[in-house]
Amino acid sequence: MHAAFLVYCIYPLLGKIATRYSLFSLPFIALYCVVFAVLFVYAVLWQQVLKKIPLSTAIANKSVTIIWGMIFGLLFFNEKISLKMIIGAILILSGIFVLSTEKTEENR
Repeated sequence: MHAAFLVYCIYPLLGKIATRYSLFSLPFIALYCVVFAVLFVYAVLWQQVLKKIPLSTAIANKSVTIIWGMIFGLLFFNEKISLKMIIGAILILSGIFVLSTEKTEENR
């Protein structure tokens, strides 16, 4: 599931790189074609995830893409990660942990 989310996080990275090129230039168009290919791969992976994991759990875990976005911003664009961003990431991970470990009424 998280591998699918990692693939999903690649598309905004490529989109931001594409903004460095002029509109409708060959590199711009090529990058956006790759964006569509990445989104296609993600859509296929997402369908496979939903076959095995309940939708509520999968959607809750999708918020981890915010953390990947912070990491990619730091690595590829030298963006700063603030204390507020770290606190937010901790809250997100805490929420994912609580939802992932919570037992339903049927399982008790």
